[in-house]
Amino acid sequence: MSTAAAPRVDQVVGMADLKVSSSADDRIITYALGSCLGVVAYDAVAGVGGMLHVMMPESEIDKKKAEANPYMFVDTGIPQLFKQCYALGAKKERMEVRVAGGAYQGEDESMDRFQIGKRNFIALRKLLWKNGVMIKASDVGDVQRSRTMALAVGSGRVTVKCNGVEQAL
Repeated sequence: MSTAAAPRVDQVVGMADLKVSSSADDRIITYALGSCLGVVAYDAVAGVGGMLHVMMPESEIDKKKAEANPYMFVDTGIPQLFKQCYALGAKKERMEVRVAGGAYQGEDESMDRFQIGKRNFIALRKLLWKNGVMIKASDVGDVQRSRTMALAVGSGRVTVKCNGVEQAL
């Protein structure tokens, strides 16, 4: 009788989307992070992790969109990420946060008129800081390049792949 490894289950996080899991076989992954941010919260003790793909810093720019989809904005999506992780047994004091994305548009930062990526990261840092949560690791900023971010729920390993190169975060 052979014991084949359980198949990995990918949960894909789209733009303005959120996924959480407590299944060790799950991998939560998001693609095409440019100025958007991929935010991972993980509690190693509970074996609970989640990922949010946010597009904009503050919901005040469009309250109706934020009401319809709170995952679109940093200020409404982050509380949802933590609440959903808590519902699976995570505890705030054990959560580790990792972030990727937030690239600037154009050839260099001075050409990025709206600075969405930078504003997203600033809004995230402020919100987390106000709530006593620090960012463990990040791969944020730089010229517009697409990043893929993944969380292996069983191990808590977070990777970021860019231009064909995958690195642990």
